[in-house]
Amino acid sequence: MSVAVAVIGAGVIGRAHIRILGALPPGQGRLAAIVDPTAEAAVLAARLGVPCFTATEAMLDAVQPDGAVIATPNALHVAGARACIARGVAALIEKPIADDLDAAVAVADEAERAGVPLLVGHFRRHNPVMQAARLLIQEGRLGRLVTISADSMVLKPDSYFDAAWRREIGGGPVLINLVHDIDALRYLCGEIETVQAVTGSAARRFAVEDSAAVLLRFRSGALATITLSDAVPSPWCWDQTSGENPHFISHQANAYRLCGTDASLEMPEMALWRYAGQCGWDQPLVREVLAVPPRDPLVEQMHHFLRVIRRDEAPLVSGRDGVATLAATLAVKRSAETGEAVHPGRALPSRTHPPGA
Repeated sequence: MSVAVAVIGAGVIGRAHIRILGALPPGQGRLAAIVDPTAEAAVLAARLGVPCFTATEAMLDAVQPDGAVIATPNALHVAGARACIARGVAALIEKPIADDLDAAVAVADEAERAGVPLLVGHFRRHNPVMQAARLLIQEGRLGRLVTISADSMVLKPDSYFDAAWRREIGGGPVLINLVHDIDALRYLCGEIETVQAVTGSAARRFAVEDSAAVLLRFRSGALATITLSDAVPSPWCWDQTSGENPHFISHQANAYRLCGTDASLEMPEMALWRYAGQCGWDQPLVREVLAVPPRDPLVEQMHHFLRVIRRDEAPLVSGRDGVATLAATLAVKRSAETGEAVHPGRALPSRTHPPGA
């Protein structure tokens, strides 16, 4: 039987989920309803032949879907998740799981107590390139990770900020964009011990930051630097180098460099640098590009979510995992405010640490 999935929020990411659901083979999954207060959403729903609601609770009670995608603005994620949990409806909640750590912990715990699957939408983990790099690290091909550098620098058009919440507290590129990079680095490199950061808003002068420089120390001892801005012309951003999002022009560049004692890896190109024989800076390096067949991570995430709804798989990114990523992301803001190193794990009760943390 086809799995019925509702989409709550018909903005940019919500419409992407709607498109993916519409393209699924018959019998796998289908769009059951849309929740969004705008006239445009009502027109879209009518065109697709599904009901449109202005309130999440009303939709859940009337349609009774098997699962729901929560693609509302950040501040509304928790309310949508709680409505789903109360009715036993599995939820794919867009990142971040919440814009407040206490609320994130509460909703993750609530889902666990109710036995309702909660998948957090850190979709980069579903990218075959990310999975291949993680396996490479786990197999020891890079040796011991020492340093990581990651860039997330892009120029967002002025029209992007027509949505007021993107200019206000709870928006901004740390919570909207950097949270993806932090989750990707946790997935690749393990748990984060300390966070140090500075942020700036001089380019756009909004209430939220437009740029940040971040230093992470992982529990393994590896160090990572992340440079972030949404106000500069640059190809050095995962979205503009991975080709995974058709809304972005793809450029031949790399966003991440992971350097170990035996080899270094550039991503997403998957270029492996190593010495073939004797090692040292007076010796030539060999560059090998590893072939990884591309797949759309949003589509892969939806297929995974359908299996989660059927209880065939556990969520790849659980509520607890989403909480840990949020804690590290909020630590960026906290460190920028205080000028001190922040230990994100200390903000979490022990039960919310992800497995293996």
